[in-house]
Amino acid sequence: MNDQIDSGDEHGELGDAEYADFMELAALEGFEAEEVEGAIGEAGHGPLPVLAVVGRPNVGKSTLVNRIIGRREAVVEDKPGVTRDRVTYEAEWAGRRFKVVDTGGWEQDVLGIDASVAAQAEYAIEAADAVVFVVDSTVGATDTDEAVVRLLRKAGKPVVLCANKVDGPSGEPDATALWSLGLGEPHPVSSLHGRGTGDMLDAVLEALPDPPAQTFGTAVGGPRRIALIGRPNVGKSSLLNKVAGQERVVVNEVAGTTRDPVDELIELGGTVWKFIDTAGIRRRVHLQEGADYYASLRTAAAVEKAEVAVVLIDTSESISVQDQRIITMAVEAGRALVVAFNKWDTLDEERRYYLEREIETELAQIAWAPRVNVSARTGRHMEKLVPAIETALAGWETRVPTGRLNAFLGELVAAHPHPIRGGKQPRILFGTQAGTKPPRFVLFASGFIEHGYRRFVERRLREEFGFEGTPIHISVRVREKRGRKK
Repeated sequence: MNDQIDSGDEHGELGDAEYADFMELAALEGFEAEEVEGAIGEAGHGPLPVLAVVGRPNVGKSTLVNRIIGRREAVVEDKPGVTRDRVTYEAEWAGRRFKVVDTGGWEQDVLGIDASVAAQAEYAIEAADAVVFVVDSTVGATDTDEAVVRLLRKAGKPVVLCANKVDGPSGEPDATALWSLGLGEPHPVSSLHGRGTGDMLDAVLEALPDPPAQTFGTAVGGPRRIALIGRPNVGKSSLLNKVAGQERVVVNEVAGTTRDPVDELIELGGTVWKFIDTAGIRRRVHLQEGADYYASLRTAAAVEKAEVAVVLIDTSESISVQDQRIITMAVEAGRALVVAFNKWDTLDEERRYYLEREIETELAQIAWAPRVNVSARTGRHMEKLVPAIETALAGWETRVPTGRLNAFLGELVAAHPHPIRGGKQPRILFGTQAGTKPPRFVLFASGFIEHGYRRFVERRLREEFGFEGTPIHISVRVREKRGRKK
């Protein structure tokens, strides 16, 4: 199924004949054609384009991100160095969806402001299709801003210049002065009050590619991309060295300053793979928060570039909240997933017993992910890594024909109807798989489908059709009442 590339048209991945049959079924159930086409188009999208928001500390990046995504999710504080668990958010403007990468954490006291700006900006720009460069118009262009401009020119990505903190007409001359940066028109914005953000986002949509630029390696027959992710010091570099059969220096002694991504072409099992290593964060006592933030940003960049995320977990330690956050990052990005438990050869019987209990409770949400018990130090069970990756990729690319899916849904609803709520019993009427990579389903229903029942449907989909190693996205469209229309 490697030749299945998201076409980007309104049919998702439905062929013409399948689409025609599906629309006939939708009409019989009382759904408007526009409503169904919109649902399929929304669910059938390919990888979303990525927008990076960069700039020096305290220019209002996180406030702007909150404004773009329409909710207060990025942490905003007056001091630099605020650590966030998530750095990537999904946003929509004028009917177009895209991802936003926030780069709001800083370590200026330790690394020096230029170093921290450059390190963060490079990580974010690496995965971005376009960049919003935020400058404080009340301060003007600083030496640090000039350094970021040089970085942006080197990267060659489209840039939208945001002159922030223009709270009224009196501040617009300050924004005009930023033409001197040579990045084109400065867009005067007040991210705090929302002034000018609409015009800026219009410019962002012009800068972002229409079809997703990321077609992975399969469109041109290139190698599949595998991201090695995990907490600092869980053995990612050791694993890469072992599968590569050679030593690679991938960790800089200063946290957060490793600049070049480590992409290694490696032949395993007769196939060439591109491994993306995210080691490069060396945790120190006085850099705890900053190191975690840099690790999250670097992981997000690697996951956006990859097709499969191999999450490495250190079995000698308890499964941590950070492990779970990294797994969630890969799942939310819609990547195929393999979990590799490292240092398995060091476990005694007692630790192995408690680890199995931890896996059952802490990782229950990804019971569908292939699991490999390895030792990066000795190379034990490394031969099992490739079959696990191939299994995850196969699940990630699996598509169920609409006819077969609806036969399954009919049997499921008949045998296990939705619970009655408020005297009514909503029903799943029909559905289709609008996309792959990951599998994306649209279900059309007579009423609201509860989250618990959606989880039940997902579980049964996995039992019936496999989907091992891949997250599944399910969206539900409820039939609107037509009686009030005049």
